[in-house]
Amino acid sequence: MGASTMDRLWSDYQDHHRTKGNRTCHMIGIPLIVFGLLSLLSIPIVTLSGRWPIEISLVILLAVGVIDISLDARLGALMLVVSFLLYLVARDLKAWPIAVAMFVIGWVCQYIGHGVYERRQPALYKNLAHLLIGPLWVLNHVFHVRGERPIAAASARS
Repeated sequence: MGASTMDRLWSDYQDHHRTKGNRTCHMIGIPLIVFGLLSLLSIPIVTLSGRWPIEISLVILLAVGVIDISLDARLGALMLVVSFLLYLVARDLKAWPIAVAMFVIGWVCQYIGHGVYERRQPALYKNLAHLLIGPLWVLNHVFHVRGERPIAAASARS
């Protein structure tokens, strides 16, 4: 049986994140990017029953959640729960300059990781799907849902 789409994306993503410094930068940067984005996109697009606003960030969160679950059911479901909890906090951050700063600092961390430590272009330059894999990768490093499969020989190098 061939490798799943997730296994191929995961292996490629890990191959772009071999060094400890780059992995650390991503563990810091990706949550900042996600939180900042959820906060910045907390713009109501419709209100249900005149009381419950539905924001752009919630719609995106749910759409990405469906994709994540289709890639890896357990990790995707956990990501949906964690993302929803982040969304609940991020949507109440009324200071957009803080959200912008978090978003920008998160991306700076990514580029430091790749430029200083990895000395290689980010995986997303090759495949934009890695924008979805990155947050799953960080979450997996915290909760070890997926393990490190497939085990990329490169991931053993620090």
